[in-house]
Amino acid sequence: MTPLACSCDAAAELADRLVQHLATPVAPPADEMWMAQSLAKGAAGIALMHVERAHIGAGTWEDAHAHIGRAFAATISAADSTGLFLGAPALAFVLHVAAHPGDRYARALKTLDTHVHRLAHRRVDAAMARIGRGELPAFGEYDIFYGLTGIGAHLLRRDPSGSALERILTYLVALSRPLRTDDDELPGWWVAHDPHGSIPTTHHLGGHANLGAAHGIPGPLLLLSQAARPGSIVEGHHEAIDRICTWLDIWQQQGDAGPWWPEYITRPELHAGTSRQPGPARPSWCYGTPGIARAGQLAAIALNDASRQRFFENALHDCLTDDAQTAKLTGPGLCHGWAGAYQTAWRAARDATTPQLATVLPHLADELVQHTITGPGTEPGLLDGNAGTILALHTAALDAAPISGWDACLLIN
Repeated sequence: MTPLACSCDAAAELADRLVQHLATPVAPPADEMWMAQSLAKGAAGIALMHVERAHIGAGTWEDAHAHIGRAFAATISAADSTGLFLGAPALAFVLHVAAHPGDRYARALKTLDTHVHRLAHRRVDAAMARIGRGELPAFGEYDIFYGLTGIGAHLLRRDPSGSALERILTYLVALSRPLRTDDDELPGWWVAHDPHGSIPTTHHLGGHANLGAAHGIPGPLLLLSQAARPGSIVEGHHEAIDRICTWLDIWQQQGDAGPWWPEYITRPELHAGTSRQPGPARPSWCYGTPGIARAGQLAAIALNDASRQRFFENALHDCLTDDAQTAKLTGPGLCHGWAGAYQTAWRAARDATTPQLATVLPHLADELVQHTITGPGTEPGLLDGNAGTILALHTAALDAAPISGWDACLLIN
């Protein structure tokens, strides 16, 4: 790609260039048909991008429908391993944001609603039974990608007063409470595996508590805080938000460029009360200050805590204006690149009490454009590929909230 001037027009033009490579629906490999239902890597995520483009008039509903059809090409799974980024919940999320005059997806969405509600109740039953046994969870029980937090993110938009969301929120309140094991008292979201979801290595013996938005406690905090804004509140709701915020306060570190948080806490670090991480990691949505700060900002809004809100907004601003941290963002992607940092900051700026976050957005947009030009990659998907980058470029181009609300899948909206 040839260089473009960094402007709103440049972002729109770059998005149009990238989408040419995602114009034709492509079937997944025969031995990976499940990929069609993947919001992260497959046709579902690419369809989400085409849906937003149809909403804003940059693409057509015919294009969006073709990609939605590809996402529905295989037998849809509502197994207990499915979540917001795979299977029935992922496809329900796509159809919900695709709603437009004519309501062509109403019947399919109604069918998916039934399966998603059953899945949510079934998984809450299993999670609450696990808590009752005093056992540790895994990421897949509660996280945004495949856990109950992600399913709750969809239900908050689709059925905010329904029993399924109510039970998920009640579960997250329980998850926020300490869990007493045979030999220790741990945070309720402490997992026995390592940060990759694998059997722990020597460094991670005893498991860990994750502080990333994608897999850690900021995800449940995002959902609890988002749900409190329209009034979807359960018993112990605000206490759970405050409890999680206190945990973030305890593990906040202070650096030359402002506060930051470790990616995770191991058992020895928990007992010592000190993190061994030497400094802030990359400032991405999935791990790092942006996802945590957005969760903290929304929590402060839910608690009507103006001082805490300013603190998290300042933390996000300081992080994104620190060259040493932003230099660690080497790609344009949504999950851990410039697209996610920009989209998170854009949403936070719209809720901010001061204008300083908004002043950072033009620079972030420039960086997003330039990193997309120099390293767009070949991955087509939403989380790490061009579909997610295109969506953030449209936000930068229009300086307006996505009509589809696609970024609810990151729980920043």
